Amino acid sequence: MTPFITLDGKRVLITSGTRGAGAATVALFRELGALVLTVARSRPDTLDNRMFVSADLTTPEGCATLAAAVRERLGGVDVIVHMLGGSSAPAGGFATLGDAEWSRELNLNLMPAVRLDRELVPAMVAQGHGVVIHVTSIQRQLPLPEATTAYAAAKAALSTYSKSLSKEVSPKGVRVVRVSPGWIETEAAVRLAERLARDAGTDYEGGKRIIMDSLGGIPIGGPSKPEDIANLIAFLASDRARTITGTEYVIDGGTVPTA
Repeated sequence: MTPFITLDGKRVLITSGTRGAGAATVALFRELGALVLTVARSRPDTLDNRMFVSADLTTPEGCATLAAAVRERLGGVDVIVHMLGGSSAPAGGFATLGDAEWSRELNLNLMPAVRLDRELVPAMVAQGHGVVIHVTSIQRQLPLPEATTAYAAAKAALSTYSKSLSKEVSPKGVRVVRVSPGWIETEAAVRLAERLARDAGTDYEGGKRIIMDSLGGIPIGGPSKPEDIANLIAFLASDRARTITGTEYVIDGGTVPTA
């Protein structure tokens, strides 16, 4: 029986593929037959050095290094999954965010995708096919003003950029889609829930509840697992989704309210 999804022979770049949803996506794509190159600042022992690049994608030089590695090791690319993102901005609202914090958030959450697409998407257009997946965030719609204004704004910019790119390159055979996760139960999220639980004198489930309440609740009852995000991305990258482009898929357990 033919599997529902196969990525056999696909040459794939997945950024930030060493932890959380990125690591889950790398593992699933390889299980489905893809040839996957991933990148982070440092390589964990579990990853083969031949399919890993050490680079700082917040810099133009790091993006150029990765693009060169894609050409050298993969001979081109069929799928790009932009997983990289995050925030290190201090709490305290908009007034605490100086130019340096804004630059860091944009250089982490927007510019790596812009730079890598500029390097790699023209070859996709030339070959007449390809898929680009930008991982955004529900915070572009539901920002947390106390701590994530700059992150949310950068992810909103990424979403707008992705939509514009899709309108330009989809007629040339390259699909561009967005995946917008809510809270994901990654290693970092577990540590946060444990810390909040200790501070509140409750257990881990109580810590999770504190986070969910801060988001206005998660109707499905809990966060996504990294594997849930990977499953959606794999489908969108596959030929099963061949007519899907220019849209955004929210995977948040119902966190974002609808009108």
